[in-house]
Amino acid sequence: MSLRITTDRETEFANPAVAGLARVSSLARKLPPLFVWIVLVPGLLSAIYCLLFATPVYVSQAQFIVRAPTASPQVTGIAAMLQGVSASPAETDSFILHEYALSHDAIEALEAKHHLRDDLARPGADFLSRFPRPFQEPSFENLVQEYPRFVSVDYNSSTGISTLQVRAFRAQDAQEVAAALLDGGEELINRLNARADQDAIADTRRETQEAEATLAQTEQNLTAFRNRERLIDPTRSSAVNLDLLGRLQGEVATLQAERAGIAETAPQSPLLPALDSRIRAYQQQAQSEQSRMAGETDSLAPMIGEYERLSLDRDFAGKTVAAAAEAAETARLEARRKRLYLERISNPSLPDSALEPHRVRNLLGILVSLLLAYGIVALLLAGFREHRQA
Repeated sequence: MSLRITTDRETEFANPAVAGLARVSSLARKLPPLFVWIVLVPGLLSAIYCLLFATPVYVSQAQFIVRAPTASPQVTGIAAMLQGVSASPAETDSFILHEYALSHDAIEALEAKHHLRDDLARPGADFLSRFPRPFQEPSFENLVQEYPRFVSVDYNSSTGISTLQVRAFRAQDAQEVAAALLDGGEELINRLNARADQDAIADTRRETQEAEATLAQTEQNLTAFRNRERLIDPTRSSAVNLDLLGRLQGEVATLQAERAGIAETAPQSPLLPALDSRIRAYQQQAQSEQSRMAGETDSLAPMIGEYERLSLDRDFAGKTVAAAAEAAETARLEARRKRLYLERISNPSLPDSALEPHRVRNLLGILVSLLLAYGIVALLLAGFREHRQA
């Protein structure tokens, strides 16, 4: 029986894995230790994680725009120059939804309705991507800090379109969270519109109510006057009395002319006493009507003055009510013109494949960063050695 001695080279050909590890070990011994610990070891660990353990992430995307019913007025001159360095109204309106999507309120709503923590801690998710990460408590504050890793909102200033992106370990989870954020943003805009409507018409509504109360009071005062004086309209009564007084005075003048003619032709005529009686009766009636109109405490003149004052108050209160109602309608239309609307350009998508992580790109970025770090540390060490030698 013969013995055969196996060489190292034959062992390498017999086991390729051992051969590969041997070559890596041999290469590592030839490289500077600093390069091994700063570049090679972290690079190998990063490659193992990116290529073997990183969990696929699904991205749901939705596009929307926040707008008002009417376009903003065009500005020129200095206003246009200042507008170039400040946010436009469209950007400000869109940023309302941006801030909401990343706010505590949105996270609380997602946690209450969609169990956000369960979505971000799906079984099978790697320890660096999931929430919570290793040695991290699953508290709400930690969730708020990690939340921007999964939700982002971008704004395109040239088109005014905002893009919402939600990342999750399941496609359906990403779509549901994106839809919930859009629904919550729409509810927020509706609340803002309702509050703006209330603020816009609150003052005019109060003024209208005050004017209507004043009008009702003036109507009550006028009704009380009519009941007290037993007159619907003293001005019309005075017009009737004036007409009667005029007829009486005209009749007196006619009778006096007739008597003068008879007295001139027949001074002893028996008709003269009868005419005198009629003239006195008409004069007494005319004086009575004149006293009823003016000169007595119960005459129509004071009633007319009070009635006209009450009528003027009523007319003024009516005009005030009409002006307040018009102002309220104008405020309502202005509030409607300033209302905001969330228009969904594209609904949250249901991804059929994972878009992240970008394994090769991430790995290249890590390697470049490690090389830069190695170069900086090597330069610092070289400078330190030169300083000591000097």
